[in-house]
Amino acid sequence: MSNSAESGKFSWPIAITLVMLILTAAAVFVFLRLETWPGRTIGQGTEDLERLGNDLRSAFIDIAHLQPRITINNQTVVNENASPVAQLATLTKELKVKREFAHTWAGSLKRIKLSGTFVIKAGFDLRRDVTVNVQPDEIAIQLPHAEIVGVEEQRVDVLALENGLWNRISGTDLQNELAQLPEMARKQAIEIGLAGDAEQELQRQLNKRIRARQPIRLVFTNPAPVESPSPAPK
Repeated sequence: MSNSAESGKFSWPIAITLVMLILTAAAVFVFLRLETWPGRTIGQGTEDLERLGNDLRSAFIDIAHLQPRITINNQTVVNENASPVAQLATLTKELKVKREFAHTWAGSLKRIKLSGTFVIKAGFDLRRDVTVNVQPDEIAIQLPHAEIVGVEEQRVDVLALENGLWNRISGTDLQNELAQLPEMARKQAIEIGLAGDAEQELQRQLNKRIRARQPIRLVFTNPAPVESPSPAPK
């Protein structure tokens, strides 16, 4: 009876040893998983970023016929090798300008009055360096500020050609006034902020084309163009 009681007793040392072995094995497993987790996570993240980089490349080819240099985590993965178009116009606007010229000589007045309609294009000079850097927290696109890249004449109307009795309008007078109209249209486009609107339009197109979790940020590599002051009248 003594032997049977002895055999029925629970062996605490053996149980504690088994528990310790189980806990040790679990700790080793968790440690190994934690140690390899960053590498596995980074690997998966890099694949996603590379896929995003390819989407960005396709977007620029579609939008601008341009293959920019693309970097992922500051490492170049795509070098530009396509010949880009010289300029990318992202916004066009029709503007109308009027100009009047009057000159009096010896009491004789001559007057020219013109009206011009122009299509103004605002966009980017793609001959400059354009790069895309894909980071886990953002996509930074470096490019020059937008500017007025085209002024196309649509229509010019001569509203008035009035000669003085001895102060006559010359061909040079008319040509000089006609030549001022495109520059007036350009200045008007600058004043209404058409270049800034073109930058916002490019941001909108990229956001629509690239559905990324990271925000897309345009980083401009040159100062914004500023209209030079008009010379004071003499």
